[in-house]
Amino acid sequence: MRHVHTVRVGPYGFRVGSDWRTPIAALERLYAGYPKPDGIADFTVRLEATRLWRRFVRPAVAIAGDWMLPGAAPLPLAQALLAAEMGMNLQLALGGRRHLLLHASSVERGGRALLMTGESGAGKSTLSVLLAARGWRFMGDEFALIDLDTGEVRAFPRPVSLKNDSIGVGRAAWPGAVAGPLLRATPKGEVRHLAPDAYAIAAMDVPARPALLLFPRYGFPAETRTVPPSETFVRLTQASTNYTALGQRGFEALIRLVRGVPAMAVDYPDGAAGVAAVEALWGAL
Repeated sequence: MRHVHTVRVGPYGFRVGSDWRTPIAALERLYAGYPKPDGIADFTVRLEATRLWRRFVRPAVAIAGDWMLPGAAPLPLAQALLAAEMGMNLQLALGGRRHLLLHASSVERGGRALLMTGESGAGKSTLSVLLAARGWRFMGDEFALIDLDTGEVRAFPRPVSLKNDSIGVGRAAWPGAVAGPLLRATPKGEVRHLAPDAYAIAAMDVPARPALLLFPRYGFPAETRTVPPSETFVRLTQASTNYTALGQRGFEALIRLVRGVPAMAVDYPDGAAGVAAVEALWGAL
């Protein structure tokens, strides 16, 4: 690759190479405060032109790397930062075996972690930003990493990927955050990445004990209900990208999480109501 950036996020190192300088410059800005990998990176991402001439004429960015999805559609060069972030997600989702991976946001307070998972648009990313703005430590947006031996949550504080209306909410909550470019007309609408604060990055090697599982749902009248263990188990198997690949160890880690951590479903109409519901549940633990 002509242009390369390496970065370590929590326990994983990434090497991102590109045929173009633009996405590497954007990564360098977003990940400016992050350390480099300890030795060889765990995963490699390549942003490649679909044809040699597509480096220059109507550039099209194909996502490649150690792990690939055959037939994945390329993105335009204007969305190359999104391609890089998607490539990093893909490598960990398909190749990560050291932790149970949950598609979830996580924040920490007092050594205890709150895990939030749900479908796209449920508001977990926005809630994690709003809570971090109130003094919680941001631990991650895309993945929650569950230690297979201890059950602790390992931080993976990548830049937050905010979409559409949540972009303005996140910018207002983190006015001083380093922001990536506004990416328009992506498969998920408008997307903008916000880098977490220096505290989240400095403390990313500090684990936390899971204390609450939350299944948020944005845009509905306020309601809170307890989620039984059977439903929690099914939801988390659906939220995990490597549960099946981990076999027995994945099953044991998930069962330990479900049995040891209370789970709640929260509907909320807006960010303020969501934060209030989380704080009330947290205070009742």
